[in-house]
Amino acid sequence: MNRADLRSLLEYNRKRTLGTLDAIAQRPDAAAVLAWRPGPGRAHLAWQLMHIAATDDRHLNVRMKPGDPVNPNYVKRFAGGSTPEDTDLPSVETIRAYLNERRTALLEHLAGLSDADIATKPNDQAPWAYEEWFTLLAWHEAHHQGQAHLTFNLYKAAHPGT
Repeated sequence: MNRADLRSLLEYNRKRTLGTLDAIAQRPDAAAVLAWRPGPGRAHLAWQLMHIAATDDRHLNVRMKPGDPVNPNYVKRFAGGSTPEDTDLPSVETIRAYLNERRTALLEHLAGLSDADIATKPNDQAPWAYEEWFTLLAWHEAHHQGQAHLTFNLYKAAHPGT
């Protein structure tokens, strides 16, 4: 897969994620939707959406380019290994901003690579070559966007008429 295909895939997935967020934002009970959990100990919608952005942050800024995440607090609260018990819910605007900022940074990094670069690992500690890594991040987003979409549908079914 070349850089243009990877970019297209990442942009398409983010468009779908933002579409789910847009649908939530249009509701008068958007904060309740973001806070809703499909069951005890399960992730609320805000966690699922922030997890997507926090994963971009951690993978780009800690693993691809060893350093620190742009938002260490969000990475701690929402990236892999975190628990969905967090009750300090971000707003629709905060979620949208973090999703947009982190994907823009990921796409800028991709744009700075050559087609030959995507066949290589970014560093000796990297688990994957760029091509596989960007593909994995696209899959990761699709997986969690699907969870968020399902959770939103479950919320609507559990709260008819709202």
